[in-house]
Amino acid sequence: MSSGVKDFIGIGVGPFNLGLACLADPLDELDGLFLEAREELSWHPGMMLDDATLQVPFLADLVTMADPTSRWSFLSYLKETGNLYPFYIRESFYPLRREYDDYCRWAAERLPSVELGQAVTSVEHDGASYVVTTGTGDVHRTRRLVLGVGTSPKVPESLQGLGIHSSAYLDHKRDLQRLDSITVVGSGQSAAEIYRDLLAESPDHGYRLTWLTRSPRFFPMEYTKLTLEMTSPEYTSYFHDLPDATRERLGREQRSLYKGISGDLVDEIFDLHYRLRVQGDGPHTTLVTNTSVTDASYDGGYELACHHDETGEDFTLRTDGLVLATGYAAQVPAFLEPVRDRIRWDEQGRYDVARGYTIDHQDREIYVQNAEEHTHGLAAPDLGMGAYRNSVILAAMTGREVYPIEKRIAVQSFGVPR
Repeated sequence: MSSGVKDFIGIGVGPFNLGLACLADPLDELDGLFLEAREELSWHPGMMLDDATLQVPFLADLVTMADPTSRWSFLSYLKETGNLYPFYIRESFYPLRREYDDYCRWAAERLPSVELGQAVTSVEHDGASYVVTTGTGDVHRTRRLVLGVGTSPKVPESLQGLGIHSSAYLDHKRDLQRLDSITVVGSGQSAAEIYRDLLAESPDHGYRLTWLTRSPRFFPMEYTKLTLEMTSPEYTSYFHDLPDATRERLGREQRSLYKGISGDLVDEIFDLHYRLRVQGDGPHTTLVTNTSVTDASYDGGYELACHHDETGEDFTLRTDGLVLATGYAAQVPAFLEPVRDRIRWDEQGRYDVARGYTIDHQDREIYVQNAEEHTHGLAAPDLGMGAYRNSVILAAMTGREVYPIEKRIAVQSFGVPR
C-alpha cells in the first residue's frame, strides 16, 4: 500500500484527466495521482488517418484556455519538438489528429503524477477515505476521485455482435479492402472519414461501397459563432437547470451541432466522387439517407434489414464488410460497484451530475469528466471546455480560484433575460 492519503486520484488518462494533471502539476497544495490502464497512451488509434485533423483549434489543448502561460501547452510542445515554425508557416488552427496524439503522449511521459499500466480493479471506502486497488496489486488511499475513464463504443441493439466498430477501423482496413462490398453505417465525422478513405482507394480494389445514415441528409457540423457560444459556462448552467425531459429532447435535437461532419469534408467527398468519375474510375457507390437498420444477421456475409423512415419502405441490403461508425457512450465502470451507494443516480441509471461535476452525495468527493452530456449538454465532450471544467474542479478542491473561471462569455442570453 502506498504511504499517505492522496488529495485526489484521477482514474483514466484521456485528454480531460491529462489536462487536469497538467493544471494541477504546479500546485504544491495538492497531492494527486493519475492511474491509466494502458501501457502507452494513444488517442483513438483506430481512426488515426494520416490527414485527419481536430475539429477544434489548437487553443483547445490540455491547458491554454485555463492558463495560456502553462509549460504544458500545445505551443510549448511544438517548441520543444522543433515544430513551432513549421506549424506557424502551415497557417492552420487545426492540428493533425496524429500531432495531437503525440502532444498528449509528450505531456503524459513528463508528468510525475501519471502512472501507466495501472488498471483500477476496485474502489472502496473505509469510512475515512477511498481505497483504490489496481491490477498490479498496488493500493492507494485518497480523499477524492476524478473519473476520466472515457467513453466506450456504442452499437445499436440491432447490430450487436456484428461488424467492426469505427474505433478499430485501421486494424481491419486491409481485410475489408479484400472484400467485394463494404457498408459504412453512421452519420458523423468518423463515418465520413472512413467513407472518404475507402472511396479514395476504391479504384485500386474494386469493392462496392455503401454509406447508410438515419439522418435526413449528411449534416455538416454547424460552426457559426453564435452557435459556438453554446460551448460556454452560461449555456452549460442554463442546460443544467432545465427539466430532465427538456434536456433529453435538446440532447437529441442538438446532435448535428457537435456530432455532424465538418463542412470541408462533406465537400471533399463530393469532389472526390467527381474526380473519380472524370478519371473513368467512378466507383460503385450508394449513399442512402433516412435509413435505419432494424435487424441484421451474418452467414458468410451480412444481411441488413433496413427501413426508410420517410417513404416507410423496408428493404434488404447484402454486404461482405460492415463498419459501424455509431458513436460512443459513457459507461459506469465495474470498479465503482463497492461505492455505488455513495453516488447519486438518475432514473435511467446514469450519474446525477451536479453543476460542479460531482456525483457523490456530499458534492465534494467524486468528480466526472465527459460523463455528463445528459446533464451539462454539448459542452461535455468538447475539448475546448476541458480546461474550464478542470478549473472548476481545482477551485473546488483547493477552496480558491487557481485559474480564473469565466462566468459569462456569450453575447446572447439563453433563458429569459434577467
